[in-house]
Amino acid sequence: MEKEIIWIGNDHGGYALKLRIIEYLKDKGYHVNDVGCDSTEIVRYPYFAAKVAGAVSRGEAARGILICSTGIGMSIIANKYRRVRASLCATTYLAKMTRAHNDSNILCLGGKTTGEFEALDILETWLTTEYLGGRHDISVGLIADAEQAMFGDHAWEPSGPMR
Repeated sequence: MEKEIIWIGNDHGGYALKLRIIEYLKDKGYHVNDVGCDSTEIVRYPYFAAKVAGAVSRGEAARGILICSTGIGMSIIANKYRRVRASLCATTYLAKMTRAHNDSNILCLGGKTTGEFEALDILETWLTTEYLGGRHDISVGLIADAEQAMFGDHAWEPSGPMR
């Protein structure tokens, strides 16, 4: 079975970690579409986040990875895109839970805050953990409902039981 194509984007703060992650992904048989910057020269992360999040939003990519210095900025901009569930993960447990419960489709990492070996463990967990569905479909569905409302220029007004 052929592995999926993983889109990866980064700014200057994520450049070094991106190189290691691309090597790791290729060793595992994944194809990589690198749309990030190619040096440590200062650039603006929203441009690179938009490439990956846009591809996921349009259905051109099933999953992506975004890396900036902390991962925070990348996760903020990526989650502005329809159908994107970007998750900043600093531990393998968070990677497991965001895949299992939230069906996360973009992994955000901090190139200056997460060590290389920890980042690779997080990545492996995120890539191999399956979405559980079931009761979690309710919450993921509510996220989709909120997106639908907010992309229509009005606030989401949740209704129904909160349990």
